Amino acid sequence: MTEDMTAFHTLRWTGSMLELLDQRALPERCDYLRCDSADAVATAIRDLVVRGAPAIGCAAAYGIALEARRLSAQPQAQFESGLQRAFAVLGDSRPTAVNLHWALSRMRECLHACMAGNAECAATLLDAAQQIAAEDVRTNRAIGTHGAALLPDVACVMTHCNAGALATAGHGTALGVIRSAISAGKKIEVIANETRPFLQGARLTVWELQQDGIPVTLIADSAAGYLMGHRRIDAVIVGADRVAANGDVANKIGTYMMAVLARRHRIPFYVACPLSTIDLSAGSGDDIPIEERDPDEVAGHRGMRWAPQGTRIANPVFDVTPAELVTALITEKGAVLSPNRTSLQQLFAD
Repeated sequence: MTEDMTAFHTLRWTGSMLELLDQRALPERCDYLRCDSADAVATAIRDLVVRGAPAIGCAAAYGIALEARRLSAQPQAQFESGLQRAFAVLGDSRPTAVNLHWALSRMRECLHACMAGNAECAATLLDAAQQIAAEDVRTNRAIGTHGAALLPDVACVMTHCNAGALATAGHGTALGVIRSAISAGKKIEVIANETRPFLQGARLTVWELQQDGIPVTLIADSAAGYLMGHRRIDAVIVGADRVAANGDVANKIGTYMMAVLARRHRIPFYVACPLSTIDLSAGSGDDIPIEERDPDEVAGHRGMRWAPQGTRIANPVFDVTPAELVTALITEKGAVLSPNRTSLQQLFAD
């Protein structure tokens, strides 16, 4: 397998529309949803057609470009007001993943710098969205190279949720490390946690790894501690939706438990993410908004209900892992051991 052999596209530009691989339908069907406006992209983000912090950011950038194309024939005032509305709609689509706001900020800067007419601005915004997507793939490959160096030549790696090509524009962050390690000649097998309640690990990570022929074993989340204690697990690698200035990491619910278990069993716990996921304006994990979703996601799945009617349900979909539990933060600039406020600020100073 080479780094370019990912057998699917999370998002793709057709020349007039954005197509998103509908991750709600996986693994049964490989369907693409076509988006022609910012509203359509925002709905796709909210409904988890596309998910994963980098992929959300890329999709939102394309959403602005789509809206600019759609409004390009309107008078200047309507063009500008329509785009401001698009920024607001997309910005409100998911609260935790900071890449969304990072990408929208890039697009807003591009818009403000454009001094041409509507059509020319629309073309410039499309170029910017395509650059963001291309940069994401290059960034993920750099993350993969740095992370692969941390793994033994033969390794069993546990991961939680999906931080692969499905969560990015391509290659992936946590799974990108695994892809890069395999491309470097290392023998890697993966233990994928199912990731309740939305089953991103079972439905997405296992499917994605199978597409590329990477050995993977699925387990229930509750089996992670048992396997850490009774089977050789060489590393745990996860992605992130936001990293605070002090190194606290917000990621899919259950990540904190995996980090605690990894510390108990003296297993390295790695977080792979681009610099765009680091939010220096968030002092600690306490400053990161944690999204809560529909209780029915916990009560059942895809039409089957197993919780009694009337059950009181909490459904936080992210948690925060304290920086002290993170062995290293793997970024495109390298691996930062025991990340803290000083080392993260240094990443942006270099």
